[in-house]
Amino acid sequence: MQTGQPIARRIMAQPWIWAYLGAFVVWLATVAFTRGQGGGEVLTAALAFGTFSVIVGIGQMYVITLGPGNVDLSIPATMTFAGAASMKIMATNDSMIVAGLLIALGCGAAVGVFNYGLIRLLRIPPIIATLSSSFLFQSAAIAYGRGIKIKPPPALAEFTTARISGVPILAICIIAFAVVMTVVLHRTVYGRSVIAIGQNPRAARLSGVHVGFIRFATYVMCATLAGLCGYLLSGFSGGAALNMGAEFLLASIAVVVIGGTSVAGGYSNVPGLWGAALFMFLLVTMLNTYGLGAGVRLVLTGLIIIAVITLAGGKTADR
Repeated sequence: MQTGQPIARRIMAQPWIWAYLGAFVVWLATVAFTRGQGGGEVLTAALAFGTFSVIVGIGQMYVITLGPGNVDLSIPATMTFAGAASMKIMATNDSMIVAGLLIALGCGAAVGVFNYGLIRLLRIPPIIATLSSSFLFQSAAIAYGRGIKIKPPPALAEFTTARISGVPILAICIIAFAVVMTVVLHRTVYGRSVIAIGQNPRAARLSGVHVGFIRFATYVMCATLAGLCGYLLSGFSGGAALNMGAEFLLASIAVVVIGGTSVAGGYSNVPGLWGAALFMFLLVTMLNTYGLGAGVRLVLTGLIIIAVITLAGGKTADR
């Protein structure tokens, strides 16, 4: 018992635990209301849809970790631009899947370079720079795709919707990717540099960190992951659409904050992203299941999210 108590205390001290606890509670509330029916299907759907929030959330988390004012608001437009470009290049042809993936990643990287160019060369604040660029790339997606929903190759659609014992294959891949990005964050020079910049940019620069290059690499990585998400979401949803990234503007930030990452920078939680993504989906599912009105749902959603963020934020501050 004495050994178990410190372990339990350390686990409860982690800010990301509140996202998982919140997800578990709202799932139980949903299952209780339906008398146990559809509990497994709800979890499967949460994993499937949460996967895309985690992909963009990882990139957004790295950007936010750089410190106050750093955020990428071009993620929805990047997803749409990359999705439309890759789907049109592939033209439903399975043999072009790899080429389409490279196009999507290239589109994302190009957006990241453009964003950082606005931030660095023109001295535009990140929130303004990325919001401005989003209009440009959303317009490019509209002009390129001509507003038509472009269908994915059959093999890509099959992969993004495939399951093993009820668990989406894509979710398994992104869980593994999240583990890799956790190692990158805490065990590599790049990851530690991102954290150091978020804690104190001047001290990081004096200690030999190439602050400009690290920021550049982080914005490019964030946009590249948005491009990847647009590619995979297009396969999952049956094609690239002009509004496909709309819900990820706030979702990419919400999963980061709810997951326990400090908005002040210098402190990140990759494990919390999954908990937050599941929580967000299950919360909406629970409120819809209860049949509440739209206004009540929005109020309750806001209050519950505030409660989880407060609990997670409080633990972060204690650390």
